[in-house]
Amino acid sequence: MDKDLKDKTPAELEKIVVDMGQKKYLTKYIFSFIHTMDVSDISALSTLSKMFRSQLMEGRYYISRLKVVEKLTDADGTVKYLFELGDGNRIETVLLFDDDGRRTLCVSTQAGCAMNCAFCATAKLKFRRNLTAAEMADQVNIAQKDGGRIANVVYMGMGEPMLNYDAVVKSVRILNHPDGKNIGIRHLTVSTCGDAAGIERLADEDIHPRLAISLNAPTDAIRAKLMPVTKKYPIARILKAVGYYQEKTGDRVTFEYVLIKGVNDTVLHAQMTAKVLRGVKCNVNLIEYNPHPHCDFAGSGRERIKRFAGVLEKAGIETVVRFKKGQGIKAACGQLGADWANGSTLLTTGGSTPLTTGGSTDRQEKTGGK
Repeated sequence: MDKDLKDKTPAELEKIVVDMGQKKYLTKYIFSFIHTMDVSDISALSTLSKMFRSQLMEGRYYISRLKVVEKLTDADGTVKYLFELGDGNRIETVLLFDDDGRRTLCVSTQAGCAMNCAFCATAKLKFRRNLTAAEMADQVNIAQKDGGRIANVVYMGMGEPMLNYDAVVKSVRILNHPDGKNIGIRHLTVSTCGDAAGIERLADEDIHPRLAISLNAPTDAIRAKLMPVTKKYPIARILKAVGYYQEKTGDRVTFEYVLIKGVNDTVLHAQMTAKVLRGVKCNVNLIEYNPHPHCDFAGSGRERIKRFAGVLEKAGIETVVRFKKGQGIKAACGQLGADWANGSTLLTTGGSTPLTTGGSTDRQEKTGGK
């Protein structure tokens, strides 16, 4: 059994407390101290008796802690953390600032990734291992302690969340719990490359974070060249899963679409995308491809992106255009791990400032729709 107290939900902590002959109410103190006060040492749980603290330590319980290896801030205010896990594996986490100053944290769910998407630098790292719920929650703990409340958490960093399903959902429960971070369920978003089975499984849960799906093409032929997962889960299968999800939850889903010059960004592609999404309760985020040394693609450019957005808008699809954010520190979509995918350590790159914090935002454009 894992002995990390940070990895436990309140229900799991309560069992540990009761099994040790202690009062149930102590569960709240432990959970709250860990997730609101960022305590990482059992001896610092001052509301517990010395005897109980000794019991926990003698039982080899502990509170894990990520190591901050490096922190970079881009000229636009975006912050990227390089964390080291207990076994030496590394992950990256990105802090973004909304136009109203709210802070959104993009967390990683795996060290590396097995999805092998053609446009993504993380794919070059390959899959190392799944993160624990504690390691996901700790990304939030550290970023929040570092600079203020995190308003939104998006599981869009390194890795495919649905391939680490149990730990991801557990971390959602931990972050959402009122005795901890108390982040509203509508402010937690799980993103997937299109794992239809995972989408259906999430639909059957008693807790429903927002759902985002990387689409990136209107046909299986184009999508398969960008995302090998298409062979297992073609677009029709994904849309079937989305239908089931919406029957169970009534929630709107977000489709992410990375625009790559000459690959998936023409007016025809936009028209085909609108047709694919017809009748689906959704919105679309358009993202310009972000370059990195491990891929030869080019971004579509703002004019082509705006034209693509206009077609979706005309079809009645609410569309948000997300222009580049964090590129100077390789913190933008698809860039995580780009500086060390070849085995090198993370380097401070042009346009970035190490070990600082920032607060400006990138520009978004929201177009009309239903």
